[in-house]
Amino acid sequence: MLLLASCVGLAWSWSTRTVGGVRTRSAPAVAAAAAGLAADAAMAADATDTAEYLWRGEVPLPGADCQERLVGASPGVALRVLRWSPTDSAAAGRRPLVFVAGWGSVFEGWRPLLTTWASRRPIIYIETREKKSAEFDFRPNVADFAMARHADDIAAVLAAIGVAPSSVDWFSSSLGATLLLDGFQRGALDGRASVMLAPNPAFKFPLWARPLLRLPLPRRVYARLQPLGMWAVRRKTKEPAQRARYERSLAAQDLERLVLSMKANLGYTLPAACDAVAMPCAVLAASSDTLHGMEQVASVVERLPNATLIEVPSNQYAHEADVLADVEPFYEAVG
Repeated sequence: MLLLASCVGLAWSWSTRTVGGVRTRSAPAVAAAAAGLAADAAMAADATDTAEYLWRGEVPLPGADCQERLVGASPGVALRVLRWSPTDSAAAGRRPLVFVAGWGSVFEGWRPLLTTWASRRPIIYIETREKKSAEFDFRPNVADFAMARHADDIAAVLAAIGVAPSSVDWFSSSLGATLLLDGFQRGALDGRASVMLAPNPAFKFPLWARPLLRLPLPRRVYARLQPLGMWAVRRKTKEPAQRARYERSLAAQDLERLVLSMKANLGYTLPAACDAVAMPCAVLAASSDTLHGMEQVASVVERLPNATLIEVPSNQYAHEADVLADVEPFYEAVG
């Protein structure tokens, strides 16, 4: 989220303008970035050409049957839902898990974890409306990406597929975790237990980016965001695997939709006390995750009446099957 905000600011600063009748370019940090932008632009173009497969089709995983559906979430909006049912009858009879990934996240980033998990319990994977897989019957605006819209979408999708929210366990990441907390606090969603990776208590964009996000964004700017995003990702993430995930995700996005989502989240802050979230919650965090920040994630734990902080070795670790050794004991302890 913060990375793309940086890209928006850079894109605006690169905009050609006329000063005193002379065409000029204002480009902070251009000297540092210019050498890598051409390569990043080529990478973005190549990735975009093959990105459609990331948003369409069933995803077969070992030991599980898969079903893909587009499910109506609100008038004119449908979300992609992937459901895995274990072929083992005992595993198929376990409590379903609803999985809500982070902002712009693509399934491929979660494949290492879900390849193992889908054989162990039923999983319902819902892609939120800022993602390219969502279908709109209209051209969306900023209000269509408000936090409450996301949580209400999840509730509507579960109702449409006949799953009671109170009967499920939850797993979520980043924006996915924040929108669930918002829904739990408002009473729009319920559940038995929730595990959240790096929820955002607020979306703190750089000071210089905030006024830019409040301005209308010319459509010609969007084409510049992908290479700038690649440049920012490479310089803002310490974990190589995390960096690779974000590069792949950014290349696959509907950038206009993402910018609208950024604008909607600009003023959002999680309530100071989420005392209505009564279910047991575990919050996963890594000190090496410089994008989300341990201090910010820990502040979310303090807002919840029944939450535990679980420190993991890295953000990438939470995307792999090894994290099940931390997660499943938590669900089992809930009873």
